[in-house]
Amino acid sequence: MHYCIKNNTKHLVLVMEKMKRAVKIIALSILVLLQVHTTCFAQVINQIKNSFDQYRQGTVQEKIFVHTDKNTYLPGEILWFKIYNVDASFHKPFNLSKVVYVDVLDRNQNAVLQAKIAMKNGIGSGSLYIPVSTSNGNYKLRAYTSWMKNFSPDYYFEKEITIVNPLKSPDTEVKETAANYDVQFFPEGGSLVTGIASKVAFKVTTPNGKGLVAYTGVVIDQHNDTVARFRPLKFGIGSFLFTPTANNTYKAIIKTGNNNQVTKDLPAINDKGYVMQLKDSGGPQLEVTVNSTGVTGSEIYLFAHTRQVVKIAESVGFSSGSASFTIDKAKLGDGISHITIFNSAKQPVCERLYFKYPKQQLLIEASADQPQYAPRKKVSINILAKSTSGKLLPANLSMSVYRIDSLQHIDADDIVNYLWLRSDLRGSIEAPDYYFKNVNAETETVIDNLMLSQGWRRFQWNSILNNSAPSFNFLPEYNDHLITAKVVATASGSPARDVVVYLSVPGKRVQLYAAKSDSLGRLIFNTKQLFGPGEIVAQTNSERDTAFRIDVLSPFSEQYAKYALPKFNLIPGMQKAIEEHSLAMQVQNMYAGNKIKQFYDPGVDSSGFYGKPYKTYLLDNYTRFTTMEEVLREYIREVNVVRSQKRYHIKVFNENGFLDGDPLVLLDDVPVFNPDKVIAIDPLKVSKLEVIRDRYYYGPSVQEGILSYTTYKGDLGGVEMDPHAVVLDYEGMQLQREFYSPVYDTEAAAKSRVPDFRNLLYWSPDVSTNSAGKGQLSFYTSDQTGKYIGLVQGITPDGDTGSQYFNFDVK
Repeated sequence: MHYCIKNNTKHLVLVMEKMKRAVKIIALSILVLLQVHTTCFAQVINQIKNSFDQYRQGTVQEKIFVHTDKNTYLPGEILWFKIYNVDASFHKPFNLSKVVYVDVLDRNQNAVLQAKIAMKNGIGSGSLYIPVSTSNGNYKLRAYTSWMKNFSPDYYFEKEITIVNPLKSPDTEVKETAANYDVQFFPEGGSLVTGIASKVAFKVTTPNGKGLVAYTGVVIDQHNDTVARFRPLKFGIGSFLFTPTANNTYKAIIKTGNNNQVTKDLPAINDKGYVMQLKDSGGPQLEVTVNSTGVTGSEIYLFAHTRQVVKIAESVGFSSGSASFTIDKAKLGDGISHITIFNSAKQPVCERLYFKYPKQQLLIEASADQPQYAPRKKVSINILAKSTSGKLLPANLSMSVYRIDSLQHIDADDIVNYLWLRSDLRGSIEAPDYYFKNVNAETETVIDNLMLSQGWRRFQWNSILNNSAPSFNFLPEYNDHLITAKVVATASGSPARDVVVYLSVPGKRVQLYAAKSDSLGRLIFNTKQLFGPGEIVAQTNSERDTAFRIDVLSPFSEQYAKYALPKFNLIPGMQKAIEEHSLAMQVQNMYAGNKIKQFYDPGVDSSGFYGKPYKTYLLDNYTRFTTMEEVLREYIREVNVVRSQKRYHIKVFNENGFLDGDPLVLLDDVPVFNPDKVIAIDPLKVSKLEVIRDRYYYGPSVQEGILSYTTYKGDLGGVEMDPHAVVLDYEGMQLQREFYSPVYDTEAAAKSRVPDFRNLLYWSPDVSTNSAGKGQLSFYTSDQTGKYIGLVQGITPDGDTGSQYFNFDVK
């Protein structure tokens, strides 16, 4: 018996030891599986993060903001503006593009005004004269760079301005009807799924582009049973909760204040899919819940970025069709963040936007030294720029001071609400300043409804996750303005490859550019300091290439955002203001017309592309011969003229002997390839000849020396242009106009009988505060009494933005 117990005890010990080893093995296996699973999670989320970072680095983004002096104009007035170009991710002044394009478009997307504005360190300014032929209406002022044309026009800067022409009758007002209302629904995350509760944002817009304020709505199913009710909270936008059921269809019936009715189908209901819900309880964290039905997968991923800077990348297990994430708000950047949900196959299945109010980084204090002034009195403005902590900051600012009345109202756009809000959203945002005034619980709900009503998928996630190299059709103008063209074979119309084309700007300043066409016949000319209106001449070497056609392409964008401008309506209460503005415009053009047509010297380099010539001949210092052959033979020592087979040839020589072939001959910057035409130039019309006696490599071309003739008038001295050359009117970067502001610093000036009817008292794109954060400026009031508003806004070198209004009266 004792033997049996002893043997059984030994057996039991052995069994327990085996069980312990098995448990350890199982535990180790589970740990390994968990580690493998966790590693897989980490690998997938890192792949998404790395792919997105690679995309961001390869697609640098710019943002443009334009400060206009006001928002309503009459023909004959000048629209003044300043351009700020910032890095889209960090909002710091961006020096990538040296040119910004400005369009003013009518309702049919036709450009009525255009300009190219030179930029330096992310800053530029310009002006547009409103022609008298401009019709009444609302117009779209937009601005963009060449690089921005590679991306959606929805993210160009756009601003609505109004032009009132008293000489033209306004269009007949079109009465609004319910059929003209635009009704849209936006399920949170992007989809409605059977059996899953969703928040649905809605938006009703009138034909004038504004949100419909007064309406109620119901959602009914196919049995006419009401399943949800809704009404807008602000700007025609709101949201409601809704759970679709299987085999049902839904539509919304909207009733407006004038008893009109609109019926709109809700978005399609999916039998399977994902639904996300973001909950903000006002604390330091956000709760994101993802529910699904009819889908497979054991994990799900959340990816959040603020202006393409990755902020959060997490994964959780997905069980029983549900998963949740907790987001620390502090990890998100200020402004708009994109929160995207990916399934286990790395497919984006849900997305929504979230707005985090920015910390006010630049506080601007601006005020007039008095609350009221008499006409023609000096106004002094003191400006102070500081951080929220009170640190004084240097800032680059712009300021405008104008009279407000029933026609001219306060501009709702400023650099703060544009960069933080409107620049990252598509379409028109009504009253963007509302979201930044008196921030409270209601404002936060309204802005979240705005986020929900924006849809999603700004990015092509398939291309991003596949690490597809982006293709770009437009280069950034990093150094100066690029002129693009295309060369094709005249006979076939097909692109011509490896053709050297010369582009010149006729005049006294030597401007010649050369480019060789690529496989698609494309040409890019890198111009240098090309300012003001003039002509350009594009041609091939007519001695070799004459079977080609050159098409110079417009640099202005031909892509347009889809949203329409609000209709233009005049009300009887505006008549007096229009009459006053019209009289003021006419008086100013009559008495100060010459003063508003003054432009600053752009300060361009006047030397030729070849730098300092070997020798310059001023022909007036020599005996005046009547033929160019005599001039070249008698005292131009670096050339030799020969005539062979009834044609002239010019040979340039230096200490090493003669160069091969004929030199490049320029006449007022225009190449003359035929030596016989060179000899036919009238020397009595030529003031100067510059000689380069060495072989010169210029872009794709090699020149056997250069002879550059300059005529007295810069008009080619009567020499006919080559018939194969393309001659076009072309305006380079805009010359900067001087703002006219009279000074009444003496009694005689103040008592002058010359009328002063300015309603724009002051405009400056170059207001700045010093290292102590302080600035001061002054101007004088005009003869126009009334209430005046001033707007100062701008940016610091670190990208902090701010704006401030001030006001005073003139009586």
